[in-house]
Amino acid sequence: MVGRGMVYALLPRIHIFYYERDKMTENKLLEKLEDLKSKYASLQEQLADPELIADMKRFVQVNKEYKELEPIIAAGAEYRRQVESLDIAKDILLNEKDPDLREMAKAEAAEIEERLPKMEEDIKLLLIPADPEDDKNAILEIRGGTGGDEAAIFAGDLFRMYTKYCEKKGWRMEVNSSSEGAMGGFKEVVCKISGEKVYGTLKYESGVHRVQRVPQTETQGRVHTSAASVAVLPEADEFDVELNMNDVRKDTYCASGPGGQCVNTTYSAVRLTHIPTGLVVQCQDQKSQIKNFEKALEELRTRLYNFEYQKYISEIAAKRKTLVSTGDRSAKIRTYNYPQSRVTDHRIGYTMYNLPVFMDGEIQELIDQLQIAENAERLKAAGEE
Repeated sequence: MVGRGMVYALLPRIHIFYYERDKMTENKLLEKLEDLKSKYASLQEQLADPELIADMKRFVQVNKEYKELEPIIAAGAEYRRQVESLDIAKDILLNEKDPDLREMAKAEAAEIEERLPKMEEDIKLLLIPADPEDDKNAILEIRGGTGGDEAAIFAGDLFRMYTKYCEKKGWRMEVNSSSEGAMGGFKEVVCKISGEKVYGTLKYESGVHRVQRVPQTETQGRVHTSAASVAVLPEADEFDVELNMNDVRKDTYCASGPGGQCVNTTYSAVRLTHIPTGLVVQCQDQKSQIKNFEKALEELRTRLYNFEYQKYISEIAAKRKTLVSTGDRSAKIRTYNYPQSRVTDHRIGYTMYNLPVFMDGEIQELIDQLQIAENAERLKAAGEE
């Protein structure tokens, strides 16, 4: 196979210093990449401007755009190199007499032509604007639904599943507040998850999760159906929401549940009420009132931000079934059937038969399938525009 170095060494010999530039300009994908390359260079210049650095909010926005373009620019550079190499190999096949060089060029061209369609698909996907919140941390809420004590137990099972998954991903999970069920599990648990692309990965989990099994509370061995709701919210930072603290009422109270004597006897728990909207958040996980206040403030900011964000999600959900759960959190998205050791995601009709392993945090396979389905819909939607 002709190496890239050998191909370029042949340039003077076959007179293609200006190899097929007209063909390259006809490539619409390359045209888009060139435009983005110019934008990338412009953003790079802006980031070096002292005036921009002085405006922190604007600096964060420009830096975010710059970072988002990096993978596209890198993929575009490699794609451009492959297109150029293909053009050179084809020129050798047309003009070179040496049979060995022709054979090597033929092999090179065949290999590149096989690689290009996948590269083009990947770049087209990168060119579609991503959800601007995908890189954010997330607030995860799990609430027991219909089913009484069994629903709370199932909510606890889901919490354990996500805890195990976060451990495997190297993410950090911090519980903000929780309310335990009478027979175990949680009536409600709210936590913050920090790490790389947390929201972009977990956003598919929002919705109603249904379980079919013989409950611990069942004495006659009958299979019952219970449910728990999951909500995943992108965490808002201080630049996303302008929060007027005069609109926030702060209340302190004694924390309940495990945590030691000082947790349960001091006013360390914090409840924040946003007066204009009536939103209430609370945090009692930390022994320090200051730390609880900081975590509660993060959650309040996130919930306020999500009022507007959900409008955006609802518009997308109307077009993409993979995201219907985040547009309508009452949607039943998944069933966990214990007698059959089956988990089924109803949005994409995908079924797995390794429920114990799945509940132990091995949920990546299903998340991958949801991402593949969404990407296919994004490409289709982009092609119809």
